Amino acid sequence: MISLILAMTMLLTAQAAEVTSLIPIGHTVGIKMSAEGVLVVRLNEVQTANGAMCPARDAGVLEGDLIVSVNGTAIDSNETLQKQIALSAGQPVTIGVTRDGSSKTISATPCADENGVYRIGVLARDSMAGIGTLTYVDPETGAYGSLGHGICESETGVLLPLKEGSLLYSTVGSVLRGKVGEPGSLQGEFSADQQVGTVTENTESGIFGTLSDSSLYQSLTAYPVAEASEVQVGDAEIMANVNGDTVEKYAVQVVKVYPVDDEYGRGMMLRVTDERLLRQTGGIVQGMSGSPVLQNGKLIGAVTHVLVNDPTCGYAISIGKMIEEMTN
Repeated sequence: MISLILAMTMLLTAQAAEVTSLIPIGHTVGIKMSAEGVLVVRLNEVQTANGAMCPARDAGVLEGDLIVSVNGTAIDSNETLQKQIALSAGQPVTIGVTRDGSSKTISATPCADENGVYRIGVLARDSMAGIGTLTYVDPETGAYGSLGHGICESETGVLLPLKEGSLLYSTVGSVLRGKVGEPGSLQGEFSADQQVGTVTENTESGIFGTLSDSSLYQSLTAYPVAEASEVQVGDAEIMANVNGDTVEKYAVQVVKVYPVDDEYGRGMMLRVTDERLLRQTGGIVQGMSGSPVLQNGKLIGAVTHVLVNDPTCGYAISIGKMIEEMTN
């Protein structure tokens, strides 16, 4: 076990060392993504003339499954799924699903609801939209990293399988302050007409792609990338966009540094100490995921999560983990 941990640490350090400097950004962006197939969020009862039924559950479909085909027809939206089920006229259909990385074929027989519409009893998601924060960009390539965690379906916790995605220019219109037991959030405003980049990867360590709008970073300064061993308990800063179009630096404390192989992917725990940020947001709020963390003149990580029972505290991923995902 010791040898394995050592090997993982050396590998992460070597990969992170390939990228020596990046530009931290800290600006919010709108994120739009569509899934590769439709993700089963919930199995629902269908009310029929003969009582409640759920053909999908009876056939073995599970919440978290990705439906990719029905009777050989590729499924790329909820509309396509509903159309193919309706065309069955109550005859058995062959459903292609992906589960835990493996492909499966399931046979289900749709039932007619009280309005005569054939259904299999699934609530599925084919896309998402939200707000997050850009962590960094490589000025030589335009490659960026954002969020520090993957985009998951909120009910199942399953990573949304990415078909395509885009970043949209965003400003912060207002803030719902965080308080104990109730995480706050940034209220972002963005338009589909102002695309600033693409999303090509959705991973456990963040989303990645290429920025097409260099105005987001052309006037900003590149920072050296810290190695994991350089991160220390003590003073640090985060860059965050919590008001309009303005990115500012705010004081935080690194209160704990986690091992490189932490099972939950945590790099460090932060506590917000800046009175300006505490007054405005209450601490760390949703939408700040991806805010870059700086210490001793180096980029060390990105904010990822807030502690529900203490919004002044949250977790950050180490920058090495994000770079490792970006360079794979």
